[in-house]
Amino acid sequence: MHPSAITRELDIEAIRSAFPVLRQQVHGKPLVYFDNAATSQKPQAVIDRIRQYYEAENANIHRGVHYLSQQATEAYEQTRRHMQALLNAERSHEVLFVRGTTEGINLVAHSFGAAFVGEGDEILISGMEHHSNIVPWQMLCERKGAVLKVIPVTDSGELDLEALPGLLTERTRLVSVVHISNALGTINPVETIIREAHARGIPVLLDAAQSVPHLRVDVQALDCDFLVCSAHKMFGPTGIGVLYGKERWLEAMPPFMGGGDMIKTVRFEGTTYNELPHKFEAGTPNIADGIALDAAITFMESVGIEAIAAREAMLLEYATRRLQEQGDIRIIGTAPHKASVVSFLLGDIHPYDAGTILDQLGIAIRTGHHCAQPLMERFGVPGTMRASFAFYNTTEEIDQMIGALDTARRMLS
Repeated sequence: MHPSAITRELDIEAIRSAFPVLRQQVHGKPLVYFDNAATSQKPQAVIDRIRQYYEAENANIHRGVHYLSQQATEAYEQTRRHMQALLNAERSHEVLFVRGTTEGINLVAHSFGAAFVGEGDEILISGMEHHSNIVPWQMLCERKGAVLKVIPVTDSGELDLEALPGLLTERTRLVSVVHISNALGTINPVETIIREAHARGIPVLLDAAQSVPHLRVDVQALDCDFLVCSAHKMFGPTGIGVLYGKERWLEAMPPFMGGGDMIKTVRFEGTTYNELPHKFEAGTPNIADGIALDAAITFMESVGIEAIAAREAMLLEYATRRLQEQGDIRIIGTAPHKASVVSFLLGDIHPYDAGTILDQLGIAIRTGHHCAQPLMERFGVPGTMRASFAFYNTTEEIDQMIGALDTARRMLS
């Protein structure tokens, strides 16, 4: 089916009515929310699921024989199984719950680094990474005396894969790259990166914070070794996310934190660790939000992952075309394969100033370096204006943004 046909089938008004926040006004104007790359809005079903847990199921999990504990445990583990199915992971215990993408990357940097990275070894990332996929590796390299290497970025905002073979050496221990850039929207050819790395026996971690909410992501088809994502960007609650890891790597890695649930036995003479996934899930987890993530996945699937991707592709194409019609708009990141994000500058107006005007007109965009300062330096800009879309956005809202940019232009030029 052609993507436009899928888009026409969606009842956008019904979808929008499921998100309470979209019904409000900001500064007396209807809210236009174009900051979905930072965090997405939550449907009523997710909000209700959190409330239901606290009203009727509140108990700690994995430890109690009583009714409430068993109910909460089953609901929490149902989310794990649902996430396994969404990602097409081979085993449910390859799905670990963390606080979000940042914690997932830090877990791998700490535990994989402890087991497999030594002095003089190399970690390879890319020039378009979020700070969360830069700083943990810098910290690891400082601890271990390892070397951080970077895949360069082209003028169009793509990874320079011609440089990849020369960057992969016998000392490369891990490649960690973003699937979709949060600052540019570029969809990176991660299949090629994984294939090149695996040909040399090198594992690959994917930062999928921006891809899991917008595309069908299949970890077995991609053959990635690790993948991280955050619930709050996929219409779920904050404070919960997922680290997928292949069983063989997770078994070989030491625990990230010590405490309850990650142990089998504890004696003063020593401790034996629990089986996967609990080996990496110390302490009382974020139970309520973990359970509510299941409702978010259900909502996404009710809309349809392919339908979400098709509608957002249409919105991105429309927004890009409308921006290009403006003579003084410079789009940063013009890769042919993008998703959900368009970053731009309005003449010589500072992004913060223009973003403030847009806010007064009810339009929420993100301004700044988007936690990607090295990438901004690559393009010679301090930051950009970023509009990022979700399936509940409309072309009419994009037109309102274009009108607001004209207002900002007239006020600030």
